[in-house]
Amino acid sequence: MAELDSALWSDMMDYLRRRHASICRQWFEQLTPLCLDSGLLKIHTSNSVQRNYLQRKCLEQFTEAAQASTGALVAVRFVGDEEKDAPPPADQSPSGTNQPFFEAGRSDEHETLAYTATAQAVATEHDPSLDQVVLSPDYRFDNFVTGPGNHLAYAASVAVANQPGTAYNPLFIHGGVGLGKTHLLQAICQTILQNNPRMRICYLSCDAFINQFIDCVQRGQMSQFRHRYRHVDVLVIDDIHFLANRERTQEEFFHTFNALYQANGQIVLSSDSPPAEIPQLEERLVSRFQWGMVTHVSKPDYETRMAIVYAKASLRGLQIPDEVVQFIAKRIESNARELEGAITTIQGHASLQSRPIDLMLAREALGEPAAKQGSPQVTLQDIIGAVTSFYNVKLSDLQSKRRHKSIAGPRQVCMWLARRRTRFSLEEIGGYFGGRDHTTVMHSIKTIDDRIAKDTDMAKQVEALETLIVQ
Repeated sequence: MAELDSALWSDMMDYLRRRHASICRQWFEQLTPLCLDSGLLKIHTSNSVQRNYLQRKCLEQFTEAAQASTGALVAVRFVGDEEKDAPPPADQSPSGTNQPFFEAGRSDEHETLAYTATAQAVATEHDPSLDQVVLSPDYRFDNFVTGPGNHLAYAASVAVANQPGTAYNPLFIHGGVGLGKTHLLQAICQTILQNNPRMRICYLSCDAFINQFIDCVQRGQMSQFRHRYRHVDVLVIDDIHFLANRERTQEEFFHTFNALYQANGQIVLSSDSPPAEIPQLEERLVSRFQWGMVTHVSKPDYETRMAIVYAKASLRGLQIPDEVVQFIAKRIESNARELEGAITTIQGHASLQSRPIDLMLAREALGEPAAKQGSPQVTLQDIIGAVTSFYNVKLSDLQSKRRHKSIAGPRQVCMWLARRRTRFSLEEIGGYFGGRDHTTVMHSIKTIDDRIAKDTDMAKQVEALETLIVQ
Protein backbone atom coordinates (compact mmCIF):
# COMPACT_ATOMS: atom_id res chain seq x y z
CA MET A 1 0.00 0.00 0.00
CA ALA A 2 1.76 3.15 -1.25
CA GLU A 3 1.19 6.68 -0.04
CA LEU A 4 0.18 9.13 -2.73
CA ASP A 5 2.88 11.58 -3.75
CA SER A 6 1.91 15.17 -2.87
CA ALA A 7 2.97 16.38 -6.31
CA LEU A 8 0.63 13.85 -7.91
CA TRP A 9 -2.28 15.06 -5.77
CA SER A 10 -1.46 18.66 -6.72
CA ASP A 11 -1.49 17.66 -10.39
CA MET A 12 -4.91 16.09 -9.95
CA MET A 13 -6.33 19.24 -8.35
CA ASP A 14 -4.84 21.40 -11.12
CA TYR A 15 -6.38 19.08 -13.72
CA LEU A 16 -9.81 19.36 -12.12
CA ARG A 17 -9.59 23.15 -11.98
CA ARG A 18 -8.60 23.31 -15.66
CA ARG A 19 -10.96 20.69 -17.10
CA HIS A 20 -13.87 20.58 -14.64
CA ALA A 21 -13.93 23.98 -12.98
CA SER A 22 -17.70 23.88 -12.47
CA ILE A 23 -17.52 21.01 -9.93
CA CYS A 24 -14.60 22.40 -7.94
CA ARG A 25 -15.35 23.64 -4.45
CA GLN A 26 -13.21 25.28 -1.81
CA TRP A 27 -13.89 22.41 0.59
CA PHE A 28 -11.96 20.11 -1.78
CA GLU A 29 -8.94 21.40 0.19
CA GLN A 30 -10.21 19.32 3.14
CA LEU A 31 -9.85 16.09 1.14
CA THR A 32 -6.87 13.87 2.00
CA PRO A 33 -5.37 11.35 -0.44
CA LEU A 34 -4.66 8.19 1.57
CA CYS A 35 -2.99 5.70 -0.70
CA LEU A 36 -2.74 4.27 -4.19
CA ASP A 37 -2.85 0.47 -3.95
CA SER A 38 -3.56 -2.13 -6.64
CA GLY A 39 -4.95 0.54 -8.94
CA LEU A 40 -7.30 1.97 -6.29
CA LEU A 41 -6.87 5.54 -5.07
CA LYS A 42 -8.51 6.17 -1.68
CA ILE A 43 -9.47 9.76 -0.88
CA HIS A 44 -10.60 10.54 2.66
CA THR A 45 -13.24 12.96 3.87
CA SER A 46 -14.72 12.85 7.36
CA ASN A 47 -17.95 14.51 6.26
CA SER A 48 -20.55 11.93 5.19
CA VAL A 49 -22.55 14.45 3.13
CA GLN A 50 -19.42 15.45 1.21
CA ARG A 51 -18.47 11.81 0.74
CA ASN A 52 -21.85 10.84 -0.69
CA TYR A 53 -21.83 13.91 -2.94
CA LEU A 54 -18.34 13.17 -4.27
CA GLN A 55 -19.09 9.49 -4.88
CA ARG A 56 -22.24 10.26 -6.86
CA LYS A 57 -21.50 13.58 -8.55
CA CYS A 58 -17.73 13.81 -8.93
CA LEU A 59 -16.39 10.25 -9.21
CA GLU A 60 -16.02 10.31 -12.99
CA GLN A 61 -14.11 13.61 -12.97
CA PHE A 62 -11.78 12.56 -10.14
CA THR A 63 -11.10 9.25 -11.89
CA GLU A 64 -10.28 11.08 -15.09
CA ALA A 65 -7.91 13.39 -13.20
CA ALA A 66 -6.22 10.46 -11.46
CA GLN A 67 -5.68 8.58 -14.71
CA ALA A 68 -4.39 11.67 -16.49
CA SER A 69 -1.96 12.45 -13.64
CA THR A 70 -0.66 8.89 -13.15
CA GLY A 71 -0.82 7.69 -16.73
CA ALA A 72 -2.34 4.47 -15.40
CA LEU A 73 -5.77 2.84 -15.21
CA VAL A 74 -6.70 4.05 -11.73
CA ALA A 75 -10.04 3.82 -9.91
CA VAL A 76 -11.07 6.31 -7.22
CA ARG A 77 -12.96 5.67 -4.00
CA PHE A 78 -14.00 8.23 -1.39
CA VAL A 79 -13.85 6.89 2.16
CA GLY A 80 -14.71 8.03 5.66
CA ASP A 81 -13.09 7.52 9.05
CA GLU A 82 -14.54 4.04 9.46
CA GLU A 83 -13.14 2.94 6.08
CA LYS A 84 -9.67 4.46 6.30
CA ASP A 85 -7.87 1.18 6.82
CA ALA A 86 -10.55 -1.23 5.66
CA PRO A 87 -10.44 -3.08 2.33
CA PRO A 88 -12.99 -2.02 -0.30
CA PRO A 89 -16.38 -3.50 0.67
CA ALA A 90 -18.21 -5.93 -1.56
CA ASP A 91 -20.72 -4.41 -3.95
CA GLN A 92 -23.80 -5.14 -1.88
CA SER A 93 -26.28 -3.29 0.27
CA PRO A 94 -25.65 -3.32 4.04
CA SER A 95 -28.00 -5.37 6.13
CA GLY A 96 -29.39 -4.68 9.54
CA THR A 97 -31.78 -2.11 10.91
CA ASN A 98 -29.66 -0.45 13.60
CA GLN A 99 -27.93 2.03 11.26
CA PRO A 100 -28.64 5.75 10.97
CA PHE A 101 -31.20 6.24 8.26
CA PHE A 102 -31.86 8.82 5.58
CA GLU A 103 -34.05 8.06 2.62
CA ALA A 104 -34.60 10.57 -0.13
CA GLY A 105 -36.57 10.52 -3.29
CA ARG A 106 -36.27 13.67 -5.36
CA SER A 107 -37.40 14.53 -8.86
CA ASP A 108 -35.13 16.90 -10.78
CA GLU A 109 -35.75 17.00 -14.54
CA HIS A 110 -38.27 14.15 -14.10
CA GLU A 111 -35.69 11.98 -12.31
CA THR A 112 -36.78 10.00 -9.23
CA LEU A 113 -34.01 9.36 -6.72
CA ALA A 114 -33.53 7.74 -3.31
CA TYR A 115 -30.73 6.84 -0.95
CA THR A 116 -29.93 5.70 2.56
CA ALA A 117 -27.31 7.79 4.38
CA THR A 118 -25.46 5.24 6.43
CA ALA A 119 -21.70 4.81 6.24
CA GLN A 120 -22.19 4.86 2.48
CA ALA A 121 -25.13 5.68 0.19
CA VAL A 122 -27.02 2.71 -1.24
CA ALA A 123 -30.37 2.21 -2.94
CA THR A 124 -33.19 1.16 -0.64
CA GLU A 125 -33.71 -2.59 -0.60
CA HIS A 126 -37.50 -2.43 -0.60
CA ASP A 127 -37.53 -0.54 -3.92
CA PRO A 128 -34.46 -1.24 -6.04
CA SER A 129 -35.91 0.77 -8.94
CA LEU A 130 -35.11 3.96 -7.07
CA ASP A 131 -31.68 5.49 -7.73
CA GLN A 132 -29.47 7.25 -5.21
CA VAL A 133 -29.48 10.95 -4.47
CA VAL A 134 -27.14 13.04 -2.38
CA LEU A 135 -27.57 16.13 -0.30
CA SER A 136 -25.43 18.94 -1.67
CA PRO A 137 -22.68 20.22 0.66
CA ASP A 138 -23.41 23.63 -0.86
CA TYR A 139 -26.87 23.67 0.72
CA ARG A 140 -26.10 24.43 4.35
CA PHE A 141 -27.36 27.15 6.67
CA ASP A 142 -23.93 28.72 7.00
CA ASN A 143 -23.79 29.59 3.30
CA PHE A 144 -27.42 30.60 2.85
CA VAL A 145 -27.55 34.32 2.10
CA THR A 146 -30.36 36.06 3.96
CA GLY A 147 -32.11 39.26 2.94
CA PRO A 148 -35.45 41.03 3.31
CA GLY A 149 -37.17 38.45 1.10
CA ASN A 150 -36.15 35.29 2.95
CA HIS A 151 -35.05 36.06 6.53
CA LEU A 152 -38.26 34.71 8.09
CA ALA A 153 -38.11 31.47 6.12
CA TYR A 154 -34.46 31.08 7.12
CA ALA A 155 -35.15 31.67 10.82
CA ALA A 156 -38.07 29.22 10.83
CA SER A 157 -35.96 26.58 9.05
CA VAL A 158 -33.15 26.91 11.59
CA ALA A 159 -35.65 26.56 14.43
CA VAL A 160 -37.14 23.40 12.89
CA ALA A 161 -33.70 21.90 12.28
CA ASN A 162 -32.70 22.44 15.91
CA GLN A 163 -36.04 21.36 17.40
CA PRO A 164 -37.78 19.01 14.94
CA GLY A 165 -41.37 18.24 15.83
CA THR A 166 -41.66 21.04 18.38
CA ALA A 167 -40.75 24.41 16.79
CA TYR A 168 -43.07 24.83 13.79
CA ASN A 169 -45.02 21.84 12.59
CA PRO A 170 -45.65 21.77 9.73
CA LEU A 171 -43.25 24.27 8.18
CA PHE A 172 -44.56 25.41 4.79
CA ILE A 173 -42.20 27.47 2.57
CA HIS A 174 -43.51 28.93 -0.68
CA GLY A 175 -42.01 31.07 -3.42
CA GLY A 176 -40.82 31.13 -7.01
CA VAL A 177 -38.21 29.01 -8.76
CA GLY A 178 -34.58 29.33 -7.68
CA LEU A 179 -35.22 31.43 -4.58
CA GLY A 180 -33.73 29.02 -2.03
CA LYS A 181 -36.52 26.66 -1.01
CA THR A 182 -34.54 23.52 -1.81
CA HIS A 183 -31.47 25.04 -0.13
CA LEU A 184 -33.43 25.47 3.09
CA LEU A 185 -34.98 21.99 2.91
CA GLN A 186 -31.60 20.33 2.43
CA ALA A 187 -30.03 22.50 5.15
CA ILE A 188 -32.73 21.30 7.56
CA CYS A 189 -31.96 17.67 6.69
CA GLN A 190 -28.20 18.14 7.05
CA THR A 191 -28.49 19.91 10.40
CA ILE A 192 -30.83 17.27 11.83
CA LEU A 193 -28.53 14.48 10.67
CA GLN A 194 -25.53 16.26 12.17
CA ASN A 195 -27.29 16.72 15.50
CA ASN A 196 -28.82 13.24 15.57
CA PRO A 197 -27.48 10.77 12.95
CA ARG A 198 -29.96 8.10 14.07
CA MET A 199 -33.01 10.20 13.26
CA ARG A 200 -35.04 8.82 10.35
CA ILE A 201 -35.55 11.47 7.67
CA CYS A 202 -37.50 10.97 4.46
CA TYR A 203 -36.83 13.66 1.84
CA LEU A 204 -38.48 13.50 -1.59
CA SER A 205 -40.30 15.53 -4.19
CA CYS A 206 -44.07 15.46 -4.46
CA ASP A 207 -43.67 14.02 -7.95
CA ALA A 208 -41.70 11.10 -6.49
CA PHE A 209 -44.35 10.59 -3.78
CA ILE A 210 -47.10 10.47 -6.43
CA ASN A 211 -45.18 8.05 -8.66
CA GLN A 212 -44.38 5.74 -5.75
CA PHE A 213 -48.01 5.82 -4.61
CA ILE A 214 -49.25 4.86 -8.09
CA ASP A 215 -46.63 2.11 -8.35
CA CYS A 216 -47.57 0.64 -4.96
CA VAL A 217 -51.27 0.71 -5.81
CA GLN A 218 -50.61 -1.20 -9.02
CA ARG A 219 -48.42 -3.75 -7.24
CA GLY A 220 -50.73 -4.14 -4.26
CA GLN A 221 -48.01 -2.92 -1.87
CA MET A 222 -49.85 -0.17 -0.02
CA SER A 223 -48.90 -1.55 3.39
CA GLN A 224 -45.20 -1.14 2.52
CA PHE A 225 -45.85 2.33 1.15
CA ARG A 226 -47.62 3.46 4.31
CA HIS A 227 -44.97 1.97 6.57
CA ARG A 228 -42.26 3.76 4.62
CA TYR A 229 -43.75 7.23 5.08
CA ARG A 230 -45.60 6.97 8.38
CA HIS A 231 -42.74 5.64 10.49
CA VAL A 232 -40.15 8.37 10.04
CA ASP A 233 -39.13 11.19 12.35
CA VAL A 234 -39.02 13.88 9.67
CA LEU A 235 -40.87 14.05 6.34
CA VAL A 236 -39.62 16.68 3.88
CA ILE A 237 -41.47 17.09 0.56
CA ASP A 238 -40.51 19.54 -2.18
CA ASP A 239 -43.06 21.01 -4.63
CA ILE A 240 -46.15 19.87 -2.73
CA HIS A 241 -48.30 21.89 -5.17
CA PHE A 242 -48.12 18.90 -7.55
CA LEU A 243 -50.82 17.32 -5.36
CA ALA A 244 -53.27 19.54 -7.24
CA ASN A 245 -55.98 17.51 -9.01
CA ARG A 246 -54.69 14.24 -7.48
CA GLU A 247 -57.66 13.15 -5.41
CA ARG A 248 -56.44 9.65 -4.43
CA THR A 249 -52.93 10.86 -3.67
CA GLN A 250 -54.34 13.72 -1.60
CA GLU A 251 -56.38 11.21 0.36
CA GLU A 252 -53.30 9.10 1.07
CA PHE A 253 -51.18 12.11 1.97
CA PHE A 254 -53.90 13.37 4.31
CA HIS A 255 -53.69 10.17 6.38
CA THR A 256 -49.87 10.18 6.22
CA PHE A 257 -49.85 13.77 7.49
CA ASN A 258 -52.18 12.91 10.35
CA ALA A 259 -50.18 9.85 11.38
CA LEU A 260 -46.89 11.78 11.48
CA TYR A 261 -48.37 14.82 13.19
CA GLN A 262 -49.95 12.73 15.94
CA ALA A 263 -46.60 10.99 16.49
CA ASN A 264 -44.83 14.39 16.75
CA GLY A 265 -43.02 13.78 13.49
CA GLN A 266 -41.74 16.95 11.83
CA ILE A 267 -43.26 17.83 8.44
CA VAL A 268 -41.59 20.32 6.08
CA LEU A 269 -43.17 21.26 2.76
CA SER A 270 -42.30 23.61 -0.09
CA SER A 271 -44.49 24.96 -2.87
CA ASP A 272 -44.63 27.66 -5.51
CA SER A 273 -47.86 28.97 -3.96
CA PRO A 274 -49.30 29.39 -0.45
CA PRO A 275 -51.65 26.58 0.64
CA ALA A 276 -54.87 28.45 -0.07
CA GLU A 277 -53.78 29.21 -3.65
CA ILE A 278 -52.91 25.66 -4.71
CA PRO A 279 -55.70 24.76 -7.17
CA GLN A 280 -57.96 21.79 -6.51
CA LEU A 281 -56.37 21.10 -3.11
CA GLU A 282 -58.78 19.68 -0.53
CA GLU A 283 -59.79 22.12 2.20
CA ARG A 284 -58.75 19.71 4.92
CA LEU A 285 -55.20 19.65 3.50
CA VAL A 286 -55.14 23.45 3.15
CA SER A 287 -56.16 23.67 6.80
CA ARG A 288 -53.45 21.27 7.94
CA PHE A 289 -50.74 22.97 5.90
CA GLN A 290 -51.62 26.18 7.72
CA TRP A 291 -51.44 24.67 11.21
CA GLY A 292 -47.79 25.55 11.70
CA MET A 293 -45.68 28.23 10.05
CA VAL A 294 -46.36 29.40 6.49
CA THR A 295 -43.53 31.58 5.21
CA HIS A 296 -42.65 33.14 1.88
CA VAL A 297 -39.39 33.61 -0.03
CA SER A 298 -39.29 36.38 -2.62
CA LYS A 299 -36.84 37.68 -5.20
CA PRO A 300 -33.57 39.02 -3.75
CA ASP A 301 -32.89 42.75 -3.85
CA TYR A 302 -29.70 44.18 -5.34
CA GLU A 303 -27.65 44.00 -2.14
CA THR A 304 -28.75 40.41 -1.50
CA ARG A 305 -27.91 39.45 -5.08
CA MET A 306 -24.42 40.83 -4.62
CA ALA A 307 -24.03 38.83 -1.40
CA ILE A 308 -25.23 35.69 -3.22
CA VAL A 309 -22.64 36.17 -5.97
CA TYR A 310 -19.87 36.61 -3.39
CA ALA A 311 -21.04 33.49 -1.51
CA LYS A 312 -21.33 31.30 -4.61
CA ALA A 313 -17.91 32.45 -5.83
CA SER A 314 -16.39 31.73 -2.43
CA LEU A 315 -17.75 28.17 -2.52
CA ARG A 316 -15.82 27.66 -5.75
CA GLY A 317 -12.68 29.30 -4.41
CA LEU A 318 -13.02 32.12 -6.95
CA GLN A 319 -11.78 35.66 -6.46
CA ILE A 320 -14.16 37.87 -8.46
CA PRO A 321 -13.55 41.64 -8.72
CA ASP A 322 -16.18 43.88 -7.15
CA GLU A 323 -17.10 45.41 -10.51
CA VAL A 324 -17.87 41.95 -11.90
CA VAL A 325 -20.02 41.11 -8.87
CA GLN A 326 -21.93 44.36 -9.36
CA PHE A 327 -22.35 43.64 -13.07
CA ILE A 328 -23.79 40.17 -12.42
CA ALA A 329 -26.11 41.43 -9.68
CA LYS A 330 -27.46 44.18 -11.94
CA ARG A 331 -27.70 41.99 -15.01
CA ILE A 332 -29.57 39.11 -13.35
CA GLU A 333 -32.49 40.00 -11.13
CA SER A 334 -34.58 36.83 -11.12
CA ASN A 335 -33.14 34.30 -8.67
CA ALA A 336 -30.08 32.73 -7.06
CA ARG A 337 -30.03 29.82 -9.47
CA GLU A 338 -29.48 32.11 -12.46
CA LEU A 339 -26.85 34.07 -10.54
CA GLU A 340 -24.97 30.83 -9.94
CA GLY A 341 -25.37 29.92 -13.60
CA ALA A 342 -23.77 33.24 -14.56
CA ILE A 343 -20.78 32.48 -12.31
CA THR A 344 -20.43 29.04 -13.91
CA THR A 345 -20.52 30.58 -17.39
CA ILE A 346 -17.93 33.23 -16.55
CA GLN A 347 -15.70 30.67 -14.83
CA GLY A 348 -15.91 28.39 -17.86
CA HIS A 349 -14.94 31.18 -20.26
CA ALA A 350 -12.02 32.19 -18.05
CA SER A 351 -10.79 28.59 -17.87
CA LEU A 352 -11.12 27.88 -21.60
CA GLN A 353 -9.44 31.13 -22.62
CA SER A 354 -6.85 31.11 -19.81
CA ARG A 355 -7.88 34.65 -18.91
CA PRO A 356 -8.39 36.31 -15.55
CA ILE A 357 -11.95 37.13 -14.57
CA ASP A 358 -12.59 40.81 -15.22
CA LEU A 359 -15.49 42.98 -16.37
CA MET A 360 -14.67 42.60 -20.07
CA LEU A 361 -14.66 38.81 -19.80
CA ALA A 362 -17.91 38.85 -17.79
CA ARG A 363 -19.63 40.99 -20.42
CA GLU A 364 -18.47 38.68 -23.20
CA ALA A 365 -19.45 35.53 -21.31
CA LEU A 366 -22.96 36.78 -20.57
CA GLY A 367 -23.55 37.98 -24.10
CA GLU A 368 -23.07 41.71 -23.63
CA PRO A 369 -20.49 43.28 -25.94
CA ALA A 370 -17.74 45.17 -24.18
CA ALA A 371 -17.47 48.92 -24.70
CA LYS A 372 -14.95 50.00 -27.35
CA GLN A 373 -11.56 50.94 -26.03
CA GLY A 374 -11.26 54.69 -25.62
CA SER A 375 -14.93 55.40 -26.36
CA PRO A 376 -16.86 57.46 -23.81
CA GLN A 377 -19.33 55.62 -21.60
CA VAL A 378 -22.96 56.12 -22.57
CA THR A 379 -24.98 57.94 -19.92
CA LEU A 380 -28.70 58.14 -19.32
CA GLN A 381 -28.52 61.81 -20.27
CA ASP A 382 -27.02 60.83 -23.65
CA ILE A 383 -29.94 58.50 -24.28
CA ILE A 384 -32.57 60.99 -23.19
CA GLY A 385 -31.02 63.74 -25.31
CA ALA A 386 -31.04 61.54 -28.41
CA VAL A 387 -34.61 60.28 -27.85
CA THR A 388 -36.16 63.67 -27.04
CA SER A 389 -34.52 65.19 -30.12
CA PHE A 390 -35.40 62.27 -32.42
CA TYR A 391 -39.07 62.08 -31.38
CA ASN A 392 -39.50 65.78 -30.54
CA VAL A 393 -40.73 65.17 -27.00
CA LYS A 394 -39.78 66.71 -23.66
CA LEU A 395 -38.10 65.02 -20.71
CA SER A 396 -41.02 66.10 -18.52
CA ASP A 397 -43.34 64.15 -20.84
CA LEU A 398 -41.22 61.02 -20.57
CA GLN A 399 -41.29 61.27 -16.78
CA SER A 400 -45.01 62.02 -16.62
CA LYS A 401 -47.90 59.59 -16.19
CA ARG A 402 -49.17 60.25 -19.71
CA ARG A 403 -49.84 57.10 -21.72
CA HIS A 404 -50.54 58.60 -25.14
CA LYS A 405 -48.81 56.69 -27.93
CA SER A 406 -46.70 59.71 -28.88
CA ILE A 407 -45.22 59.72 -25.35
CA ALA A 408 -45.40 56.04 -24.33
CA GLY A 409 -43.49 54.88 -27.42
CA PRO A 410 -40.43 57.15 -26.92
CA ARG A 411 -40.50 56.36 -23.17
CA GLN A 412 -40.32 52.64 -23.94
CA VAL A 413 -37.44 53.24 -26.35
CA CYS A 414 -35.63 55.19 -23.63
CA MET A 415 -36.05 52.32 -21.19
CA TRP A 416 -34.90 49.79 -23.79
CA LEU A 417 -31.78 51.81 -24.59
CA ALA A 418 -31.06 52.49 -20.92
CA ARG A 419 -31.16 48.78 -20.15
CA ARG A 420 -29.00 47.92 -23.15
CA ARG A 421 -26.42 50.69 -22.91
CA THR A 422 -26.09 51.45 -19.20
CA ARG A 423 -25.54 49.45 -16.02
CA PHE A 424 -28.66 50.73 -14.28
CA SER A 425 -31.02 48.15 -12.80
CA LEU A 426 -34.67 47.83 -13.83
CA GLU A 427 -35.71 49.51 -10.58
CA GLU A 428 -33.37 52.45 -11.18
CA ILE A 429 -34.53 52.93 -14.77
CA GLY A 430 -38.19 52.76 -13.79
CA GLY A 431 -37.61 55.17 -10.92
CA TYR A 432 -36.08 57.76 -13.25
CA PHE A 433 -39.00 57.62 -15.66
CA GLY A 434 -41.77 58.70 -13.32
CA GLY A 435 -41.32 56.19 -10.48
CA ARG A 436 -42.41 53.17 -12.50
CA ASP A 437 -41.70 49.69 -11.12
CA HIS A 438 -39.42 47.06 -12.64
CA THR A 439 -42.31 45.14 -14.24
CA THR A 440 -43.20 48.21 -16.32
CA VAL A 441 -39.61 48.44 -17.51
CA MET A 442 -39.57 44.73 -18.37
CA HIS A 443 -42.80 45.18 -20.35
CA SER A 444 -41.31 48.14 -22.22
CA ILE A 445 -38.17 46.19 -23.12
CA LYS A 446 -40.20 43.24 -24.39
CA THR A 447 -42.47 45.57 -26.39
CA ILE A 448 -39.53 47.19 -28.17
CA ASP A 449 -37.86 43.82 -28.78
CA ASP A 450 -41.07 42.55 -30.39
CA ARG A 451 -41.47 45.69 -32.50
CA ILE A 452 -37.85 45.51 -33.72
CA ALA A 453 -38.38 41.89 -34.75
CA LYS A 454 -41.59 42.64 -36.68
CA ASP A 455 -41.25 46.26 -37.86
CA THR A 456 -38.30 47.25 -40.04
CA ASP A 457 -39.03 50.96 -39.49
CA MET A 458 -38.74 50.47 -35.73
CA ALA A 459 -35.48 48.60 -36.19
CA LYS A 460 -34.09 51.46 -38.26
CA GLN A 461 -35.18 54.04 -35.64
CA VAL A 462 -33.41 52.17 -32.86
CA GLU A 463 -30.31 51.73 -35.00
CA ALA A 464 -30.25 55.48 -35.74
CA LEU A 465 -30.62 56.30 -32.05
CA GLU A 466 -27.82 53.94 -31.06
CA THR A 467 -25.59 55.63 -33.62
CA LEU A 468 -26.45 59.04 -32.13
CA ILE A 469 -25.69 58.13 -28.53
CA VAL A 470 -22.29 56.52 -29.22
CA GLN A 471 -20.98 59.40 -31.35
